[in-house]
Amino acid sequence: MSLKELLLDEETPLSAVAEYLDGLTPEARLEEVMSCNKKQQVAMYEKAAAAAPITFDHFVPPGIAPLTEVIHHGRNTLPAFKFFQKRFCRPDDGTDRLFGYNEGSTRALIGPGFFVAIKTDDNPEWYERGPVVVDYFQVPDGPVVEGWPKVVPNNKGLQVLVYNKTRDFMRKVSEHVSINAAYKVEKSMGAFFVLCREDAE
Repeated sequence: MSLKELLLDEETPLSAVAEYLDGLTPEARLEEVMSCNKKQQVAMYEKAAAAAPITFDHFVPPGIAPLTEVIHHGRNTLPAFKFFQKRFCRPDDGTDRLFGYNEGSTRALIGPGFFVAIKTDDNPEWYERGPVVVDYFQVPDGPVVEGWPKVVPNNKGLQVLVYNKTRDFMRKVSEHVSINAAYKVEKSMGAFFVLCREDAE
């Protein structure tokens, strides 16, 4: 079965989806994940409710130094500009969070969409949506990766239309793959995106 078939089969558990994805080559995994449409991403998010809690190590694996970029390739469920990257790093101040921004064809027009990823275990309602939230209410307040764009708040410029007052709640799918549900303040936007991590060579 393909990834799409596994996702749309209600009898297929998340564990089978994860095993399938983990068994693919990086190139095949990325190709399959980036082909998932909204229906498949919704099914993925629902199946991922049964996953082990996602942690910061999923986004920036252990052993990677602070202020070192880790790229996750993404596909969203919006009508246009579906493909992008989320780029993460650990801050250099030892705090338990991640910094990141959005890279893609719209960055020059809309802006980088900086965020801070935080845990949700102190908020039961948020935790049910996802154990880690990509929080656009916050932007990095310390150094970021050399070469990243200048950090700007999300209430400036055209970023207001996309990132301002938004949070993306993340669930784990497999070793490299995660899925999100997007909220504007506390209201579901009915939008999703899937991420596939690019491992350092």
